Amino acid sequence: LMRPLQGCRGRGVVVGTVTLCLAAGWALQTPGGVSLVVPQPNINATVAQNVLLSVEYSCRGVATIEWKHVSSWGTTSIVEWRSGSYVNISTIYKDRVTTFENGSIQLRNVGMRDAGYYFVTVTEEHGTNAYGTIIVNVYEIIYEDLHFVAVLFAFLAAVSAILVCFMWLCNKSLHLFQKKRTHKLTASTTEEIELETIEC
Repeated sequence: LMRPLQGCRGRGVVVGTVTLCLAAGWALQTPGGVSLVVPQPNINATVAQNVLLSVEYSCRGVATIEWKHVSSWGTTSIVEWRSGSYVNISTIYKDRVTTFENGSIQLRNVGMRDAGYYFVTVTEEHGTNAYGTIIVNVYEIIYEDLHFVAVLFAFLAAVSAILVCFMWLCNKSLHLFQKKRTHKLTASTTEEIELETIEC
């Protein structure tokens, strides 16, 4: 009689453990949880480029997504929308922002003022939130400046080469002129000596 009771007790523990696991799984799957992933938290861009602020959220209920920009110029609300419902884009960003179902946004034609911190908040209808941050660095295009410097350097190198050649030619001409003059002076001195000798 003792052995069957132990078997029942063992089965009861197993059934209880399975029930507890199922209850925990059910609790995790019920509405009220939201998660957010930011695959690229730091973005470098140049002026006039389009920038994708990529995120991926998941939740059981309907979510509201809100993006804000914080920089040295202050805090600006960019866009807020509820999936399948409404999109409210700030007038400053009206023609520059595209929203995506996964919570991402694209900024078109970025400028120096677009540099800073971008905060995204995903709020589920049951009140739970998830937050993400993306840092955007915007740099000016320096290719034109480099091109100007390269052209200026090439021009200065050409001018200096011409000046060096000109100085070399002047030096050669002066050397030849001095050689001829020395030769003429030697010839005239010889003639004077000959004349003096004849007169004597």
